[in-house]
Amino acid sequence: MVTGASKGLGQALALALAEAGAGIVSVSRSPDGTTAEQVTALGQCYHALELDLRKATPADLEATVQRAVELAGRLDILVNNAGVIMRTPALDYPEADWDTLLQVDLKAVFFLSQAAGRYMAQHDGGKIINVASLLSYQGGILVPAYSAAKHGVLGLTKALANEWAAKKINVNAIAPGYMETDVTVPLRADPDRNQAILSRIPAGYWGQPSDLKGAVVFLASDAAKYVHGTTIDVDGGWMAR
Repeated sequence: MVTGASKGLGQALALALAEAGAGIVSVSRSPDGTTAEQVTALGQCYHALELDLRKATPADLEATVQRAVELAGRLDILVNNAGVIMRTPALDYPEADWDTLLQVDLKAVFFLSQAAGRYMAQHDGGKIINVASLLSYQGGILVPAYSAAKHGVLGLTKALANEWAAKKINVNAIAPGYMETDVTVPLRADPDRNQAILSRIPAGYWGQPSDLKGAVVFLASDAAKYVHGTTIDVDGGWMAR
C-alpha cells in the first residue's frame, strides 16, 4: 500500500516496489494518472482506493486497510508517502493550514500505521516505511507546520519500531532531499532560492523521484529484516554538509 501514489515521489516508490515484484494498492484523493498502467505493464496487480487524508478519520483508515486486504489478499508493506505543504511566515500562519497539514502529514501516518500494524502483527509481520524530509532535522523557512510534522514522523518511526520490532514489523523512514516534484516548483522557479539550494547540495543537482527506488526496495525487503527505527537520507549529501 502506497499513499499518494498518483504522481511524484509516491509514483516512483510504487513503481520501485512493483519492479521488485510487489502488487500495489494505491491510496490517493486524485486519479492515479499513469501509475496504474505502468504497474500493470510490469505484470503486477494494481488496485486504487480513493481517500482524502485531509478528512480521513481513524475509522476510515482502518477500513482502508481492511479493503486493501480484501482486494489484494494480504498486506505486507505500507509506505506512508502522502503529504501536503503550505508556506506562510510563522507570524501569520493560519490555524486551518496548521490543522490540515498535521492531519495529513502526521495524524494520518500514525493511524494508518496503527491499522496496518494490527493486521501485520497477526500475519507474521511486515514493513512500514514513512517518508520523512530534510525538515525532519531542520526548521526550514516559512514551513513551521511542515517542519513540526516531519520531526514528528521521525519520532513516530522510532516509537513504533520500539514497540513492533518484536512482532516482526520493521518501521523505518526515508528522508528525501530536494527533489524535482510539483511541490518544489516554487523553489526551483525562484533563481535566488534555487541557486542557494544547489550550492548546498554536494552532488550539485536536484534529485529525481526515481532516486528513492533503492532505499524503498531495501527497506521493504528481507535484506533489512534487522533494520528498525532507522531513517535513510537520500539527499545528494545535503545532511553531510
